[in-house]
Amino acid sequence: MIKLVDSHCHLNMLDLTAYHGNLSALLNVARKNGISYFLCVSTELISLPAIITIAENHTDISASVGIHPTETVSPEPTVEQLIQLAAHPKVVAIGETGLDYCRTETDKTVQQERFRRHIQAAKKLNKPLIIHTRQARVDTIQILKEENAETIGGVMHCFTEDWDMAQKALDLNFYISFSGIVTFSNAKDLKEIAKKVPLDRMLIETDAPFLAPVPHRGKPNEPAYVQFVAEHIAELRGIFIEEVARHTTDNFFKLFMILK
Repeated sequence: MIKLVDSHCHLNMLDLTAYHGNLSALLNVARKNGISYFLCVSTELISLPAIITIAENHTDISASVGIHPTETVSPEPTVEQLIQLAAHPKVVAIGETGLDYCRTETDKTVQQERFRRHIQAAKKLNKPLIIHTRQARVDTIQILKEENAETIGGVMHCFTEDWDMAQKALDLNFYISFSGIVTFSNAKDLKEIAKKVPLDRMLIETDAPFLAPVPHRGKPNEPAYVQFVAEHIAELRGIFIEEVARHTTDNFFKLFMILK
């Protein structure tokens, strides 16, 4: 059986109706489908205790610490507070963090300052960044450069930007991660990018419970479905899924410094 990793999911948000509220049952389905590891990603600090508990209860789950750019937080956490929260041994990354100009509820300046604090915390912890970016290509790359984020690197999660930004991110020591969006019929430009990104710089994810891939599009997403992302990328590139699985799994453990 191939071994895959869901490099970005929100296990604390999953719809467990079909599993009678049992997260372990859902995870076991994923494991039976070859998913060997899960990264449960934080988007707000209020849910962090639940995320840490999930990670502590499963040897194949790690966690991150971060605040999504569109979240409203008061007061904003300091760099020192982020460092303290991320010192837990199950926390392997800072994020998701970044810039999202698609939504206007959160002021751009607030987003940018929060982004910088996350980068500074990641550098002090020597833990990679998980970047969320939408309609903010120039500012995202500029801030990463200004804060010398290439010294720790990370991943552009759920990538939906253009090839130019992908190249700039790769040059800054970041991986590119593809979600179920790459399987959508209208994601033609993204499919072309998935053909170009070097396999040794690629990750795959579900972003569950969001963005379920074809053939489950429109339904609640779950980690088991990362196999459809891998299958589609293999089809796009004309290679076997085993090759996609091997590279993306190896990349994950290398980036997040986790022993297999």
